Amino acid sequence: RPERAVLLAYCKMWLFDEILASDLPEDPWIGQALARYFPAQLRDKFGAHIPRHPLKREIVATHVLNSLVNRVGATFVHRLTDMTGAKPPQVVRAYLATREVMGHVALWRQVEELDNVVSDAVQSELLIEEGWLTARATAWFLRYKRLGDPMEQIFQRFTPAVAALREKLADEAAASTKAAAWIAAGVPAPLAQRVAIAEGLYAALDIAEVAESVQRSVAEVTEVHAGVAARLALSRLRQQIDGLPAGSHWQALAKAALGDDLAGLQRSIALEVLRGGDGSAGQMLADWESRNAIALERAQRLLAELSDAKAVDLAMLSVALRELRSLA
Repeated sequence: RPERAVLLAYCKMWLFDEILASDLPEDPWIGQALARYFPAQLRDKFGAHIPRHPLKREIVATHVLNSLVNRVGATFVHRLTDMTGAKPPQVVRAYLATREVMGHVALWRQVEELDNVVSDAVQSELLIEEGWLTARATAWFLRYKRLGDPMEQIFQRFTPAVAALREKLADEAAASTKAAAWIAAGVPAPLAQRVAIAEGLYAALDIAEVAESVQRSVAEVTEVHAGVAARLALSRLRQQIDGLPAGSHWQALAKAALGDDLAGLQRSIALEVLRGGDGSAGQMLADWESRNAIALERAQRLLAELSDAKAVDLAMLSVALRELRSLA
């Protein structure tokens, strides 16, 4: 629609100025966009001169903002700045980190290759499902301030955890009803199963942080992190949070805050388990249960009561999260 086209143009102009006023174009990895801007023949012939182009910062800013706005929309940066208090260039950096760590570029390409193979509605479902991960992971990078290092170091820190968790979730992906529906609609099984676990992959960022903090392997931390969720039935609690209404601005912020709090508590409890014992993941979890038997019983009783409730609200879920804090 014409109105949206005008808004899109204004958004891009605003974001261009924000990026240009920051140090974002100076990052070596982000700066690679300068070379990609030129055709291959020009790169081959004048490659040595490209880094000295007088408009290199403007070219990088244009490339970066187009890759973001064209993919995740004109409101993405505004929503994330509103949600986290971050500046627009920080949101852009966090988005780029998420895009690379989660392997979004390859996935988007696979979805686009399904043109005239599956319906537009199915393609939209795949992109929306993956878009949830994009927004949550971008917010994670902003909240935990993990953007001070060069981009390539960020990739090296978090990508292995994503790969390990994706492998661990392979059985869940294969059994997913979402994946089955997409496969029936014509989506290749590997792609359908990968998108089906997008929500679960969000935990990889916390896993990478915990692994680095306690100097344990990503595989070991993944086992403990999943074990905590299983013992406390956190997946059910997460579903109840996702089911909260978000009709107003404040309801949406409160819902997002509860989801982030739950993820943070799972991370803190996993860290407590790993710091308090040795041996296998199962043994460490058993030791943690023994040390926290009374608090664990109380929390499990409350969570079971909440799980059986026909309807839950913000107050009930807030009490449940407060109870979980006694285990962290």
